[in-house]
Amino acid sequence: MFKESKKKLSAPVTDTLLANGTSFEGTVEAEANIRIDGHFQGDIRSTRTVIIGETAVVRSDIIARDVVLAGKVFGSITTEGRLTITPTGELYGNTAATALVISEGGVLDGTSQMIRTKDAEPLTSANDSNDSNDESLARSDKSQENNQAPLQSEAG
Repeated sequence: MFKESKKKLSAPVTDTLLANGTSFEGTVEAEANIRIDGHFQGDIRSTRTVIIGETAVVRSDIIARDVVLAGKVFGSITTEGRLTITPTGELYGNTAATALVISEGGVLDGTSQMIRTKDAEPLTSANDSNDSNDESLARSDKSQENNQAPLQSEAG
């Protein structure tokens, strides 16, 4: 009875590993998960997940489905899915991702762009957003001017 219900699982695709203490320069393109714990310089492209380990120093542009960053990356990261920056992760460059998670202690020194799915519609148009932002800034500036005037007169 149990033998009939069990399905045979295919062996998982072997992951690619660049171990701690190893340096590599070039381009890596893979349809498998990639984990880097050493030093890498070049480009990384994967249709799966790229993991940058805590001991890794990577000077690269990374394009992958998902990226988990626990080491240092100097370059850009583009994901179709999620970029996770752990407490030890440091990104010195730009990112474009559908989802971005930065744990406390993680570093993003660059810009981030959220990639929207095809079904997603912006909540407001760009013009509406700019108009309301301009109005908010004007109100904020007036409020600051009003708050500063009494402080200056009290100090004098």
